[in-house]
Amino acid sequence: MAKSLSRDLMQFVESGVSIQVGTRDSGLVPEAMRAVGARPDPSGERLTIYLPAATAARTLANLRDNGRIAVCFARIEDHRTIQIKGRVLEIGEADDEDRARIDRYRGALSQNLAFVGLPPRISFRVASWPCHTVSMSVETIWVQTPGPGAGDALAEVASR
Repeated sequence: MAKSLSRDLMQFVESGVSIQVGTRDSGLVPEAMRAVGARPDPSGERLTIYLPAATAARTLANLRDNGRIAVCFARIEDHRTIQIKGRVLEIGEADDEDRARIDRYRGALSQNLAFVGLPPRISFRVASWPCHTVSMSVETIWVQTPGPGAGDALAEVASR
């Protein structure tokens, strides 16, 4: 089972794909929110995601409680989707360098959403600053693209 991102997946997670973050509280109640960017570590074993402060309170509380996180990356035009599960390593505050990365991500996401008819003026309304950084380990990568192999671990699909 893959425990690090390939170069292809590193490019994919930074390409303006839709990013959804899933967590759960101590009572196993799920929480989901939209992230506004991702930054893979060069090793591919770590991933940092950006969570807008305006919408992240419950997610951050869940992460501080149990540290478990699932992040889903979906490309709008062809539904290519992966899910990365792992454990939170660090929570911090985004800085100016991160903000530039978030702005690039939002521009790319806006172009991707325009593909399905959502005007940029609408997509840019999503809260994005200030932001928290959440660094996580990459423990498992799951294929979620609809079709054969959906729900399988990435390594299982690659070996077919």
